[in-house]
Amino acid sequence: MASTDQSPALEILVSFYYYYYYYFASITVRTPEELSIWTGPPFANGQPGVKLEKVSCVNAKFSDDGSRLMVTKSNSVISIYDCKSAKEIRSFEVPNVTSAILSPCGTFLQTFQKPSTPQEKNVMLWKTENGDPVYQHSQKNLTKTTWPAIQFSSNEATACRMATNEVQFFDTRDFSKGIIDRLRVPGVSAIELSSAPGSHVAAYVPESKGIPACVQIFPSGNASQSQAVARRSFFRCSTTQLKWNHGSTGLLVLVQSDVDKTNQSYYGESKLFYLTIDGKHEGLVPLSKEGPVHDAQWSYSGLEFAVVYGFMPAKATLFDKKCNPLLELGTGPYNTIRWNPKGKFLCLAGFGNLPGDMVFWDYADKKQLAATKAEWSVTSEWSPDGRYFMTATTAPRLQVDNGIKIFHYNGSLYFKKMFDKLFQADWKPEPADKFGDITELIKSLNLGKVEDKKPSGPGPKSSQASNKLSSTNPPAQKPAAYRPPHAKNAAAVQAELLGIGESSPAGSMSKNALRNKKKREKQKEKKAASDASS
Repeated sequence: MASTDQSPALEILVSFYYYYYYYFASITVRTPEELSIWTGPPFANGQPGVKLEKVSCVNAKFSDDGSRLMVTKSNSVISIYDCKSAKEIRSFEVPNVTSAILSPCGTFLQTFQKPSTPQEKNVMLWKTENGDPVYQHSQKNLTKTTWPAIQFSSNEATACRMATNEVQFFDTRDFSKGIIDRLRVPGVSAIELSSAPGSHVAAYVPESKGIPACVQIFPSGNASQSQAVARRSFFRCSTTQLKWNHGSTGLLVLVQSDVDKTNQSYYGESKLFYLTIDGKHEGLVPLSKEGPVHDAQWSYSGLEFAVVYGFMPAKATLFDKKCNPLLELGTGPYNTIRWNPKGKFLCLAGFGNLPGDMVFWDYADKKQLAATKAEWSVTSEWSPDGRYFMTATTAPRLQVDNGIKIFHYNGSLYFKKMFDKLFQADWKPEPADKFGDITELIKSLNLGKVEDKKPSGPGPKSSQASNKLSSTNPPAQKPAAYRPPHAKNAAAVQAELLGIGESSPAGSMSKNALRNKKKREKQKEKKAASDASS
């Protein structure tokens, strides 16, 4: 085996081992010119290989299991690709398509077309295997709460949709049967079907005529006879987010109002509730700091969840499924939580209007691994194998400094690539059990404990192996300050109007600038003469 002081050899050895004993992760990269799929990381010779290249499109989305890729082309043509062969298997021509999505296993394609008449059945469900439509209905608007119109469980055994005052259920093996069951929920405005398994459905009813808003949980089996197994009522609610855990035993309800009556926050008021299907918990999550709830996410195991909350600097806390605090992650400029799919690591970050601080935690051992930054990141996610964390700065959210950064699980920078314009960068979904454990990989290579070099915040000391592995990576360059489009010509406009330039010769100044300059010189001369006479 190569010695630990030869970092290129180590990278090759890691890639070789990973190729034969593990699977490569894949990344979808979409620019204005094309869509491509990168193989890796790890990357051979430091550059990604391309599995699918030069496909022109306006959108691309994987199915939840990663078996199919949906590509929406500019001429209202939707193509379905098989991810193993990277070949197109079906194409759909859908005029005036506004949105499209694949079912979790890629069996069905759901499309929304802009309706021309109120009665037009503009929501279509297609079978990707043969291209046949299997169900259709009409829907006026496309919103976050109404799309996808038909929700599936992760194994596609259960499917339902929200209608007026009810939730309708379907037989996923034969949609020609139509609606096979109905759950009556007067005033329902949003639903969320539990995904793994699809045993329960949560329904939100907004506040009306002095009656408080409420969230209820119903069993999805024999829905017409179902009674609510959990319920929580509350006032001052404009929107809700319903988040099921893996296992479908607990539901986080993030309630937000547009107005904060205490006048403490310009962005309104938010509360976090926790409901369980056994009815043992139907109350607020005990948060120890006042302020908004920035993010709340379940771990992949479904046994714990993390919350970032409070006025800045925000606080982060881990809770178990009984809503008891497990670990305090400290305070800082954070608003984002990302759980590692391998169930050991956690990234706490501050994106959006925050400066991009990231902290990597080994929450199993309750220690911080590293602290770093990824300024102006729009998207962020762990790789399916749990070894890498990717951030991306994308358009149209940001029009400058678009690019991709990939970090090791311990926070050290592994790869960076900038683009003139980048629209999308996503990991290809894979089941976490498809990949081996990261600690086993490191032990098998006899690399010892991989840790980042000493971070800016508190953390463990770095090891020699980590420094050698990261030595081949290019140093992270400090991003240039953002300049809005209207400010790019500010210097030229200022010089033209005021006669102030960047040490430019007088001959290159405009006529207006020269005229203004002469006026100022004459005024100075008059003022000097008047001062002398006085």
